[in-house]
Amino acid sequence: MVNYNGTIQQSSSVVIEQNRGFLFGDCVFETMRIFDKKVLFLEDHYFRLMASMRIFRMEIPMEFTMEFMEEQILSLVNAQEINALSYRVRLSVFRKDLGLYLPKTNDIAYVITCFPIENDMYIIHSANYEVELYKDAYITKQLFSSLKSNNKMVQVVGSVFAAENGYDNCLLLNDEKNVIEALQGNLFMRNGNTLITPPITDGCLNGIMRKQILNFIKKKQQYNVIEQSISPFDLQKADELFITNVISGIQPVTKYRKKEYQVQLAYELLQDLNVYIRLN
Repeated sequence: MVNYNGTIQQSSSVVIEQNRGFLFGDCVFETMRIFDKKVLFLEDHYFRLMASMRIFRMEIPMEFTMEFMEEQILSLVNAQEINALSYRVRLSVFRKDLGLYLPKTNDIAYVITCFPIENDMYIIHSANYEVELYKDAYITKQLFSSLKSNNKMVQVVGSVFAAENGYDNCLLLNDEKNVIEALQGNLFMRNGNTLITPPITDGCLNGIMRKQILNFIKKKQQYNVIEQSISPFDLQKADELFITNVISGIQPVTKYRKKEYQVQLAYELLQDLNVYIRLN
């Protein structure tokens, strides 16, 4: 079941050879986690989506309010044949009609898909988690890099590289050769009592979970938090690395090349995160 422009149906029936999202990557999206019929971090997802649509010069319909988006998502969740407490939802917004690089219209259509998640709460999925640098392509330091669009070939090919070489994930570099993020999440590095994450201006995704972790850590007086560039050499000196995204929550990195990492703050923050979603 999908929600296509407000109608719950078996499939979107979108003809891909006439779809700008497929032909040109002319599409922005949000991937959200649903818990107990609530869209986690709804406001953050909504405002990031609206910002992405404005930056890509898509026409935002008047009715596309945060309440409307929530209603459309939950209507699909409620229509699911498999009853679960947690779901993964993707809301994709693409420009209508054809045209070539220049679209015929800036009007939009949307499709929402939904899949159950096995674990209701956030958990650590793997005790051993090894990463490597992906150096066949770089992320440029520019505005579009911080948005969620259909242009994800670096992440796709990087994932193939990781699978072929036995890594659990890869870390991506920007055009200044600084480490900015993982293939599917933001990166945090702990040195002692200091937590460091790359700034958005380095080209990393403006992640929703990244924002939550920054909020959590600022409430812990024993830690300092800094947004600054991370070099590959810095990884070798770190005490702890972890990756964050809305679906998985927090994934500790245990090994990068010959360096093995502690897993301390990641578990602490994961507990804070689960308490937060239960209470909100």
